[in-house]
Amino acid sequence: MAEVLPAFVLPSEHRPGQVNSTDGIPVIDLKGWHWEAAEWPQDRSYRESIVRQIGDAAQEWGFFQIVNHGVSQRVLDEVESSAREFFDLDLEEKRKVTRTADNAMGYFDMELTKNVRDWKEVYDYLACERAEIAPKQVFANKWPSNPPEFRDACKNYSAAMEALAFKVLELVVESLGAPAKALNEHFVGGSTRVRLNFYRKCPSPDLVLGVSRHKDGCALTLLAQDEVGGLQVKSKRNDQWVQVKARRDAFAVNIGDLIQVWSNGKYQSIEHRVVVNSTRDRFSCPVFFSPTYATNAAPLPGLVNENHPAKYKPVNWGEYYKMRRDSNFKNLGKPNVQIDNWAIAIDHIVLGHYNKTMPC
Repeated sequence: MAEVLPAFVLPSEHRPGQVNSTDGIPVIDLKGWHWEAAEWPQDRSYRESIVRQIGDAAQEWGFFQIVNHGVSQRVLDEVESSAREFFDLDLEEKRKVTRTADNAMGYFDMELTKNVRDWKEVYDYLACERAEIAPKQVFANKWPSNPPEFRDACKNYSAAMEALAFKVLELVVESLGAPAKALNEHFVGGSTRVRLNFYRKCPSPDLVLGVSRHKDGCALTLLAQDEVGGLQVKSKRNDQWVQVKARRDAFAVNIGDLIQVWSNGKYQSIEHRVVVNSTRDRFSCPVFFSPTYATNAAPLPGLVNENHPAKYKPVNWGEYYKMRRDSNFKNLGKPNVQIDNWAIAIDHIVLGHYNKTMPC
């Protein structure tokens, strides 16, 4: 059997091992939901039920799956087909649109998580084509010429997924007791990024991970995946890894760091990882629903009072994303930045691991 390069090999304590069953991760059915404000008593009751289910799942797991979500299967099939064609191209052809230190969009096959190389190839693009992350630094999409239908398939997917993400965001925010659209303005013209992941079969899947343990920095992640599976979530109950059942009819949704801040810690961004296998390639397509880079996230006002002080300092999304992204691009020789670096020490009890040297 062929060996994997040392750059991919994880420390023994972080290699994949036995996992629990898929039981427990909630599946929430959105069938028949009228997404706008409910006018009839039965509609209000139905919405309240969905909001309650999402709130419970967000608090207990930080993850849930949604079915009957309204996104066309045709849109999903077309983006997967185009992505597979792209990843099957010669490496030289794919690297014509490789991402760089100055522009995070495009193809990449050397991404690091926890300073270890992931067993995957990716292609990233913005839903909005271009976004200014900092003065004089603009991220812009790099579209390959092949396959010819690639760009249209990607744009159709991101449009459908952004519309769905706004609706899920509103349900999450409402579950916190805030007005459903309280955060919407931050996401209009936002920095939502879509990723095409391709995990090739691996000769030594016991030594590597497709993506090492991590938390997502965005607000929400919505993930489409094929039937192969590989996503695992760390349970808050017992710190054990739980396999997320792969369903083509579902999107896996997870809470990101920004929702953790906006919820004042009520909802937590949970560690997850991706395992690979020796027999089948795997495809997935996450949408990292994100606000404008200028957004400063802080606990929602209705969640902060004398008895429940703010647990986080304001977080500038552009600065936070850049710091996290830089550590994915190259090994900086230090641990990856985490949202707990913005946690506030209250009454001599440290909430998280706030580092006073970190900007806020």
